[in-house]
Amino acid sequence: LRPAETAHKAGYVFQNPDHQIFASTVEAEVAFGPRNFGLSDDEVEQRVAEVLHAVNLEDARERDPFLLSKGERQRLAVASVLALRPRLLILDEPTTGLDYREQRRMMGLVRDLNRAGIAIIIITHAPWLVAEYARRVVLMRRGRILFDGPVDKFFQQDELLRQSSFRPPEVMLLARRFGLAALSPEEFASAIRELARTDQT
Repeated sequence: LRPAETAHKAGYVFQNPDHQIFASTVEAEVAFGPRNFGLSDDEVEQRVAEVLHAVNLEDARERDPFLLSKGERQRLAVASVLALRPRLLILDEPTTGLDYREQRRMMGLVRDLNRAGIAIIIITHAPWLVAEYARRVVLMRRGRILFDGPVDKFFQQDELLRQSSFRPPEVMLLARRFGLAALSPEEFASAIRELARTDQT
């Protein structure tokens, strides 16, 4: 595939958005890709408005990207890739350096994009992110695939996890003490409520 064809099929978002961002305004950053591919001014404007709305940066159009928060810069990096309308989005450690609120906002955006039909590949070392947002896990070490399968099966591989220094999320370990299976705090709370109802009957 030629680079132009690849850009429409797959987009890559850097771990550090500052390695990706270069324009003097948010609007110019997002517009660069579509304009570089020869789209009309009207089409460029439409895409800029569309993706800035998707990442909740409409009010930041004229701002200097490097004066945004880390979370905002991360979302801007996503927006600049989305402007090319890729069918696959690859995110390298998308929550690194973000506080809890921004982590949840970023992953909420990723989930919405996936529900809209964009395939997502996330490169991460964060167990909670894998447990709560992934459906399929590919564990790799030194170029070798050690596991490829559903997320619930992945977290049952105790020896493999130990060897890989990939500790299950605390909520999952807590759930096991109650004899429950839960990948997220929400699943754990639901399982506890169900257990309480069962004990009352």
